[in-house]
Amino acid sequence: MVVYLENNNISLYAFRKFGDTVIRAAYACCGCYAEAEDIAQDVFLYLHAKPVEFNDDEHLKAWLLRVTVNKCKNYRRSFRISRTQPIDENNQTQYSMDVTDIEVRELISSLPPKYSSVIYLYYYEGYAIKEIAEILGKNSNTVNSLL
Repeated sequence: MVVYLENNNISLYAFRKFGDTVIRAAYACCGCYAEAEDIAQDVFLYLHAKPVEFNDDEHLKAWLLRVTVNKCKNYRRSFRISRTQPIDENNQTQYSMDVTDIEVRELISSLPPKYSSVIYLYYYEGYAIKEIAEILGKNSNTVNSLL
């Protein structure tokens, strides 16, 4: 089944179906909700500008997640992020053993991108190691060791 919609409505369809997933993946990678929204917007604008034919919804979702992870990597390499330090970094507190889901996601997003993207896709999106390897373009053994 080929996902094809006229007048470039594939981006609108993708946003309605996978918008939350893309924002959650971006948030897991960058740790800032505002930046995650910007990254998600960039992902859907990219899809709108350069539409692609997809075999099915899973192919579309995997493509969106791959582009999201790449945009998050670009975000982390950007001048603004690599050359600045958050104001709150000097006031970090020790984490207690009683952590919430939000705190766990923040901790995951503070990991290097190669770990945070793999952990997010495995534990939050439920992808298998082989599927994650295909999405990220890595070897299955590499994904397994990153987990």
